[in-house]
Amino acid sequence: MTQLRIGEAAELLGVSTDTVRRWVDGGKVKSGDAAGKHGVDAVDLARFAAEQAHTPDPGRGGEASTRNRLKGIVTRITSDRVMSQVDIQAGPYRVVSLLSTEAVREMGLQVGSVAVASIKATNVAIEKAGG
Repeated sequence: MTQLRIGEAAELLGVSTDTVRRWVDGGKVKSGDAAGKHGVDAVDLARFAAEQAHTPDPGRGGEASTRNRLKGIVTRITSDRVMSQVDIQAGPYRVVSLLSTEAVREMGLQVGSVAVASIKATNVAIEKAGG
């Protein structure tokens, strides 16, 4: 059974350590012992996280193949005549997209706009974190 420290579990899910402790105390996540410190079962935490997950659907019209959608706020736009770089802060994650300047204008994107980054799974690299 792989164990995660309470702080590590909190960081991975973007919540406070108190929240993870409440989940453990409430029986929502199994606890264990990680190197002499109170921890949580990694597999059970993954199960719980998947059950809690939701996909933001603001403005989505109809069906789409993208499953990875991160709602956030536009923090920066850098444009030239043809292309623009749009930075979105979605929770603790910075998402950067390159799109046409025409598209940025048509959508009315500006710093402070709420936007959804749709990420196609075939273009996402996965790397195992050390630990």
